[in-house]
Amino acid sequence: MGDVSEDKSSFYSNAEDYWKDVPPTVDGMLGGYGSISSIDISGSRAFLRKFLGDGEGKTGTGRALDCGAGIGRISKRLLLPLFRTVDLVDVTQDFLDKARTFLGGDAERVGNYYCCGLQEFVPEPDRYDVIWIQWVIGHLTDDHLVAFLRRCQKGLRPAGLIVIKDNVSYEGVVPDDVDSSVCRDLDIVRRLVGRAGLRVVHEEQQLNFPKEIYQVHTLALR
Repeated sequence: MGDVSEDKSSFYSNAEDYWKDVPPTVDGMLGGYGSISSIDISGSRAFLRKFLGDGEGKTGTGRALDCGAGIGRISKRLLLPLFRTVDLVDVTQDFLDKARTFLGGDAERVGNYYCCGLQEFVPEPDRYDVIWIQWVIGHLTDDHLVAFLRRCQKGLRPAGLIVIKDNVSYEGVVPDDVDSSVCRDLDIVRRLVGRAGLRVVHEEQQLNFPKEIYQVHTLALR
């Protein structure tokens, strides 16, 4: 990704500046596409339930990590209904402050609110059954994404799962100068996952999203 973000510090600082001006609402978290939230959550729930449960190879429901959590949209609708405890990590403190009220009574089951960029965040080892990473990998350089995924792998409990859900481009890497991010094609994402020492155990395309936006794919990694 060197041709996209030679200056890594500005790549990250520009993104932070962008998100500071985004309203702490569901519509803000989804770039004006708040109407797709229910479709998104339904697809994610069906995907995740394939892995959760008791028995050999099944993923537990003790604790999940919501990466790029924003105001807690995914924590509220997807993770807290399925897991006993959820931690949130986001680079924007105002979003995490909003999450405390947005989550309502379920906020009692939030373990930690971490204000940190994922390029610097280190999950506690052997802590999480699921690490959910949605619409945020484009804010990491290739090397930082690989390093972050390696740290996430160490943060998993036995039979734990990392899930990436994100836009994918049709070919190559497409930069977005507005929010200082990139959109990678699926082959590039898979290669970066492999570099991190992980394998894709299941993959699906999210259906019923507006045709004008990028395709969204969900990848389960171990």
